[in-house]
Amino acid sequence: MNPTRQPVFDRRRAGVLLALSALDAPLGSGGRAFIDWLSAGGYTVWQLLPVGPTGADGSPYWVRSDHAGDPALLDRAELPQGDDPRAARFLAESARWLPDYALFEALDRAHGGAPFWLWPAPLREREPGALRRARGELAADIERIKREQFAFHLQWLDLREYAQARGVRLFGDLPFYVAPSCAETWSHRELFQLTPAGAPAAVGGVPPDYFSPAGQLWGNPLYDWAALGAQDFAWWTARVGAQLARLDLLRLDHFRGLAGHWAVPAGAADASGGAWRPSPGGALLGRLRREFTDMPLVAEDLGVITDDVVALMRHFKLPGMRVLQFGFDGNPANPHLPYEYTRGCVAYTGTHDNDTAMGWYAGLDPGTRQRVDFFLGAAPTMPEALVRAALGSVARLAVIPAQDVLGLGSEARFNTPGTTVGNWRWKVPRGALTTELAQRCARLNASLGRS
Repeated sequence: MNPTRQPVFDRRRAGVLLALSALDAPLGSGGRAFIDWLSAGGYTVWQLLPVGPTGADGSPYWVRSDHAGDPALLDRAELPQGDDPRAARFLAESARWLPDYALFEALDRAHGGAPFWLWPAPLREREPGALRRARGELAADIERIKREQFAFHLQWLDLREYAQARGVRLFGDLPFYVAPSCAETWSHRELFQLTPAGAPAAVGGVPPDYFSPAGQLWGNPLYDWAALGAQDFAWWTARVGAQLARLDLLRLDHFRGLAGHWAVPAGAADASGGAWRPSPGGALLGRLRREFTDMPLVAEDLGVITDDVVALMRHFKLPGMRVLQFGFDGNPANPHLPYEYTRGCVAYTGTHDNDTAMGWYAGLDPGTRQRVDFFLGAAPTMPEALVRAALGSVARLAVIPAQDVLGLGSEARFNTPGTTVGNWRWKVPRGALTTELAQRCARLNASLGRS
């Protein structure tokens, strides 16, 4: 049984943004040690990145399943031993997704990682006889994959119960799209814009913006929204529900894609030639509200935000994000400046897509640095000044990336959008989360009403 979701916006809280992959043994001893540190530091929220199985580049936004967990996050020293009586219940509760996922992963490995649209036609087309033969031939691999998912389930439950016992809420993240070749596209081809063979016919991304002058070409297949709507968004409801069963709060990545999505023809060199297409976000969110009446969702409303995106958030009363690093362009009405925040938003110094506060400040042009210095106080101490601005804001929840808590520079940057090399690899340095640092954080959080 999953622990009950706990409220997050019931009072002022401080959180830390840290991917599970940045810890050793994250679903076991490493995760428990970090929760202990959070609690000692006066933090009551741990924001995570998506935890699904990833591709070769390690991106948590290129998931191979919406329901499975990444086995790389397991604490191998704490795997279940022998026959566990809880396994039968897990297999029964996972019957809608686990058999397809385990077979997909086994077939993927058997074909050297080739995308499913390059598999032999009987497997690509999921002919029953071919799938039956594959299950027999790959039975050992399939069983191992199922055992990994059972272990992930148990370790996640234990970690969440450990967090709740120490007053720490878990704040997760749902990628907007899925990977091109994944269990979802292979088993639900009718819900995506694919070629007859199953390859993406059009892909997602965003137009040129703050992060990239050519836009971002993500390469994920686009949804067939009409097909999803015809099923009353059952597939989307299931993917959101799978995450909310693990979490207290969930960020909807690329929320603006629910109002309109950037569609790029498959094979394009970059995202600049795409076009906006409408999405039925109102109908989908209405369905989610009927299913999850507490609506524990946060909208990632960064990038090109138009009036229809704002209207969607207001109608469903969803908190948005405010990022201090985006606030100093000289516009006094910039929504990322703290005096423009509302109690319902989530305040950040930066996100996993930003440079660290130290790296950002070091790279500012003279004019922007003058604006930052004047706003925060002459010759501000970084990153503490930016951290204090976020924590001192009116936002009910303020989240600080672990790199800013540790005062690290650009060498600790986690992801650079628009690039595919060197991302998602940073780990917390051994011994960095000290008792002394926790005590300083606890004093700061208490002084700003967040302890």
